[in-house]
Amino acid sequence: MKKRILAVGFSLFVLASAAQSQQHIIKFASLAPDGSTWTNVLREYDAAIRKESGGKLGFRIYAGGVQGEDKDVIRKMRLGQLHSAGLTGFGLGDIAPKVRILDSPFLFNNYDEVDHIYTMFDDEFDKAFRDNGYVLLGWAEVGWVYVLTNTPVRTLADMNGVKMWMWEGDKVAEATFRALGISPIPLSVIDVLTSLQTGLINGAYTSPLAALVLQWHTRVKYMMNLPLADASGAVVMTKKKFDELPSDLQEILLRNGKKFMRELTLKSRQENDAAIAVMKKSGIQLVDVPSQKMIDEYVAAGKKARQTLVGTFYDQDFLNRIEKSLAVFRGKNAGTK
Repeated sequence: MKKRILAVGFSLFVLASAAQSQQHIIKFASLAPDGSTWTNVLREYDAAIRKESGGKLGFRIYAGGVQGEDKDVIRKMRLGQLHSAGLTGFGLGDIAPKVRILDSPFLFNNYDEVDHIYTMFDDEFDKAFRDNGYVLLGWAEVGWVYVLTNTPVRTLADMNGVKMWMWEGDKVAEATFRALGISPIPLSVIDVLTSLQTGLINGAYTSPLAALVLQWHTRVKYMMNLPLADASGAVVMTKKKFDELPSDLQEILLRNGKKFMRELTLKSRQENDAAIAVMKKSGIQLVDVPSQKMIDEYVAAGKKARQTLVGTFYDQDFLNRIEKSLAVFRGKNAGTK
């Protein structure tokens, strides 16, 4: 009898220890498929925080869009069904509108400029998330976004004949294409491949890596060799769940988040470059914009689109400060490339 009591007591101790070691599980969702670099780095992040916390902190990962698109995941986070997510700029703008400036068209010329703005405005972006009930764990940039079509697009006039997809509800994409002279066709991401197959649309936009993963490259012939934008992405967490963590676990989560998401961003940049080579081998033709004058026309359209979004995502002062910071940075770095 005594042995039985001891055995039961030991079992209860083990169960209690297990519960104690898993007291802070963060339910995380992402559109990225399992086995992708995105989820692989996230699992490295998970392993690191589990090790540092002695197993007290970790993610439960729902990959491949099983929890839905950005809007579905955000709704579930607001309901407390999920705690964290890897979101595109589209989703991020729903919880911290001013960060959509990062996705605006023809804002950046290179990754140095991208990194400059993220660094200079880091505190302001972080505050925007916290003020709206979320904590930024780390930026996870999607990368340069290109226009993919079935007819070659070089000039603004060429855009007029494109039946361009737009992520349904994305006001930045809508403003962008209207500035380019297009009335886009709103669809969910999961409908794009089928719509390219049926001819409902004959143009889309995404990063080269995403084009391969989503198989969109199999239904287009051309890619305009001028990036439309640098698409943002980030891992965020509800502030409610974050505030439940002891301060030492918060520090572990934030420090590792910045480390691993920066690693992911750099890997994504490399993989996007490699994806362009793969697309070319598969038959996609890169179409160059033939003159600086035409590039300037695209840049002017981008500036027009950014201006139309004042009052929707950000105020005029914020837009002015972003553009001024870039102008100063370009001036300091002129002739160094």
